[in-house]
Amino acid sequence: MLELRNVSKMVGGEYHIHPTDLTLQRGSLNVLLGPTLSGKTTLMRLMAGLDKPSAGSIFFNGEDVTGFPVQKRNVAMVYQQFINYPALSVYENIASPMRVAGKDQATIDREVRKAAELLKLTPYLDRTPLNLSGGQQQRTALARAIVKNADLVLLDEPLANLDYKLREELREELPRIFAESGAIFVYATTEPSEALLLGGNTATLNEGRVTQFSHTIEVYRRPVDIVTAEIFADPPLNTIEVVKAGGAFTRADQAVIAVPAHLAAVPDGPLTIAFQPHHLFPQAKGEARQSIRARTLISEIAGSESFVHVEFSGRRWVMLAHGIHDIEPDRDIELFLDTKHLMAFDANGRAIGKAA
Repeated sequence: MLELRNVSKMVGGEYHIHPTDLTLQRGSLNVLLGPTLSGKTTLMRLMAGLDKPSAGSIFFNGEDVTGFPVQKRNVAMVYQQFINYPALSVYENIASPMRVAGKDQATIDREVRKAAELLKLTPYLDRTPLNLSGGQQQRTALARAIVKNADLVLLDEPLANLDYKLREELREELPRIFAESGAIFVYATTEPSEALLLGGNTATLNEGRVTQFSHTIEVYRRPVDIVTAEIFADPPLNTIEVVKAGGAFTRADQAVIAVPAHLAAVPDGPLTIAFQPHHLFPQAKGEARQSIRARTLISEIAGSESFVHVEFSGRRWVMLAHGIHDIEPDRDIELFLDTKHLMAFDANGRAIGKAA
């Protein structure tokens, strides 16, 4: 178990990581989700022992390791820019941490072949990294981290530099790889879709603060504040300021959206409501019965999906719809909102009510 107890990091008198408490269990997968410069890499470096915290303590299995350098911690790290030894074969790249540790050849051979099978590298063991694709090179780096048998494996945006096809392939493989190891995995990403695909737990970060840490689906569905909801939204979260008056959310004294059951107990008054772009539909569907009259702005087609930008009551919203929706701009359109997933936030951005 890895524990960060009131850990912070200051550089030049400014917080890079504000005081943070985190507990990561053995065998768990933990995603650090946040925009660039939110503190993900700094937090991982503190966990690894590459940097010392300015305050607070780090414990591993009950032992205070705050002052331990990385060489005294059983840690493996995989970076965004995959790092392999170019003159060594894939076999020797994977074997290298075990050779440093003085393992016998039989153990090395067994573990290399086991990791190669797991990561589909067996046919490439005799090749050098320069003769591999980007995905195969990154799998080699992952295999080297796995055979190290580390207690803590840190992956800092490991798929960011791969092309789309390779990224999707490895995204699907990683949960299986993680499930077969007893290590603590920490995976940093800027992409909400990656966090949702990997599952496990997610810590959302913003400007050096961990805003929420829980099971990934819990953070996604029930963010504690609007900042967390925005971190977990791609395309951007749709928001609008309203006044709750009885059974309706009003704007400029006009009822715009009926209050759903899960927000009925929220006190009347001003608040912000928000929802994800995929909860807005071009036709009434299932729970999506709340009619919205909007004006189209632009339609973006991305493969089998469309991003339809509309204006509603002075706010710009995005609808993420399946299929091709090539809609002309500057026309009135009726859309349908699934209010079951509507979120509400008070004047300070704190969540009120519980989304379904």
